[in-house]
Amino acid sequence: MQTAQRIIQSYRHKRAIFCVVVAAVALICTLAFRFISERNINQQRIVAYTSHAVQTLDRLIQPLIAGRDVVTPLVGMSCDDAHQTLRKQAASLQTVRAIALIENGILYCSSIFGHRNVPVHQLQPSLPASQPLMALSTDQSLLKDQPILILWYPTREDGQNGVLEVVNIELLSNLMLEPQEPLITRVNLSVNGRHLVQGKGVMDQLPPQQDEKHYQQSSTQFPFAISVSGPGAEQLALQHLPSQLPLALMMSFLTGFIAWFATASRMSFSWEINLGLAAHEFELFCQPVISASNLQCTGVEILLRWYNPRQGWISPEVFIPIAEDHHLIAPLTRYVITETARQRELFPDDPQFHIGINVAPSHLRHGELLKDLHNLWYNAHPTQQLVIELTERDALLDADSRMMRELHRKGTKIAIDDFGTGNSSLAWLEKLHPDILKIDKSYTTAIGTDAVNSTVTDMIIALGQRLHIELVAEGVEQPQQALYLRQQGVQLLQGFLFARPMPINDFPAWLAENNSPPARHNSHELPLIQG
Repeated sequence: MQTAQRIIQSYRHKRAIFCVVVAAVALICTLAFRFISERNINQQRIVAYTSHAVQTLDRLIQPLIAGRDVVTPLVGMSCDDAHQTLRKQAASLQTVRAIALIENGILYCSSIFGHRNVPVHQLQPSLPASQPLMALSTDQSLLKDQPILILWYPTREDGQNGVLEVVNIELLSNLMLEPQEPLITRVNLSVNGRHLVQGKGVMDQLPPQQDEKHYQQSSTQFPFAISVSGPGAEQLALQHLPSQLPLALMMSFLTGFIAWFATASRMSFSWEINLGLAAHEFELFCQPVISASNLQCTGVEILLRWYNPRQGWISPEVFIPIAEDHHLIAPLTRYVITETARQRELFPDDPQFHIGINVAPSHLRHGELLKDLHNLWYNAHPTQQLVIELTERDALLDADSRMMRELHRKGTKIAIDDFGTGNSSLAWLEKLHPDILKIDKSYTTAIGTDAVNSTVTDMIIALGQRLHIELVAEGVEQPQQALYLRQQGVQLLQGFLFARPMPINDFPAWLAENNSPPARHNSHELPLIQG
């Protein structure tokens, strides 16, 4: 059988493992939550940055589109007549570097230079074009090789006439396309297959990316897109994860601490007792009580045994003290009363046959035992004599003695179990007026070997006889002990010499085999019952 120390250590070990696992899960979950949270925030920042850049450029281009109605009628007019209007329009559109008029493919008037006579394809090879055009290019007239954004609006179907607007995109890019390191390391503006790379000018192809993530968003109004590059939301969140470790460890410790207290009852031996009661893992055993005069079985003591599927057989010396410490002794006793009443037909239908049930004094509080007996025993109207065997682990209170008087009134006998080993005293005898004293097996074992305990045994026997209290000797294992006790006037004997505790269902067969009429014997011999 398991020992109390091993059982408690086992549950503490399991509880500690559970709390460590909970703490580890909390650590992982906290780090995972922080990682996911920061990754999502990083992703939102990337999207917000790109969306803001697209919206900003949209707002800058919209006035240019709206101003076409002002400049397109000027195509074909003389530069002298159109120049003033071009200059005013360019001044009102602060982002525009220049506005030029083209007729028959010749740029003949500019808001900056006035009269000109330059084939437009020399300045911009993609022009003239028959369709409206937005493109990235470089300046070939004012600021050589500087990035510009050109907008072309044809006014004739063949595309030879039109308006050319030049936007100083480099200035705008410095405002809109500034990277936000470390999340965004590079920002690009892409228009019709060409790219303006921050710090590198206009390029036909983007530079190769080195383990970077790329995100792009296109304008819904104009043919351009903004793309950003960086280490990626996940990678950056992962790099920052070690900085979240102190918080995660704190949450882990707190969660483990809470789990330790939360599992104080559910992962303890007391919880296991509750589980055992619910699953009917406890079994009733009984040990016969023998008349010293004729060796007939006159009663039994009901004992509780526990086979725990998770721990094996657990000794009553382990679970009874723990049950008392955790206020579970009353449920255990209630279980014993219920099962004994249910199986009372296994015992002789004789009012002289007594059934002893162990009860802790704490079960007497507030009349709890009396209520349980009324509901579970008296209502069943059993024939057998009920004996309440009071254990001595708890001190008796005055209120408990009143309950004892009520039990006497109900016809229940009172026995003091293990007399002389616990809180027993003469005050007990005065308050309870017990019917039976059970001599503890430690005194019985000492007969013939221990002078001190033998003397105490004789004193207990003399006390019981003087007070006319029936005596039961527990732990009788040797014929010499039985003979001595009988000679001293002890009426009832109980121990391995006569029978070991047995499952309650085995008692009828044992009784039929051993309760035969007594044989004749002399004063020096004691017939034995086979255990």
